[in-house]
Amino acid sequence: MVAKSGAARREPKHEEKVASTVSHAPASRRVTKDSPVELDRVIHERVRLAIVSALAGVRSLSFNELKDLLGLTDGNLSVHTRRLEEAGFVTCEKVFVDRVPRSAYHLTAAGRRALDQYLDHMESLIRRVREG
Repeated sequence: MVAKSGAARREPKHEEKVASTVSHAPASRRVTKDSPVELDRVIHERVRLAIVSALAGVRSLSFNELKDLLGLTDGNLSVHTRRLEEAGFVTCEKVFVDRVPRSAYHLTAAGRRALDQYLDHMESLIRRVREG
């Protein structure tokens, strides 16, 4: 990314973005662990949540399998899988099968932990809402 001055600016890593969501709030308005503000924005996005969820139940899925399963376009799936790769939640293994390139996507251990944390967080929010 390029700043106004023309100097290159470093894009914050996923962990830095998540940590910065609440660190600047005044103590009286600081959010709790179960706050909706604390949701992992990488996984919370609908398409990325669907990708991670689909990969959680299998060893791997090809690009075309994911595309067909989720009803996405090539471009949409490509953008979202790339974002998940950048966050370290998904890996892509590119191989050739009968001279045809094939991309196989796998959920990483970090991706599994992030999904589990996300689901725990959502369950906690749901419990709080239901308990009133």
